[in-house]
Amino acid sequence: MLDEALEHLVTGIVDHKDEVVVRSKNLRRGQILEVRVHPDDLGRVIGRSGRTASALRTVLGALSGGENVRIDIVDTDREG
Repeated sequence: MLDEALEHLVTGIVDHKDEVVVRSKNLRRGQILEVRVHPDDLGRVIGRSGRTASALRTVLGALSGGENVRIDIVDTDREG
């Protein structure tokens, strides 16, 4: 549910909506939501001084109901 909510929020921000991918990983310490977007949209998702990313984390934290959730925004240009 959280991954779908995050995908919906990110899709509303970016220009390349079809390239938004959110993967969920469950670990001992909580859930990790990995966000991948088109390289041109990376700045939009992070925002000025990280404000948009911080807002996304705040909203998902409220939706999680006290569960540990981490959001990672992956820079696909830097992957090896």
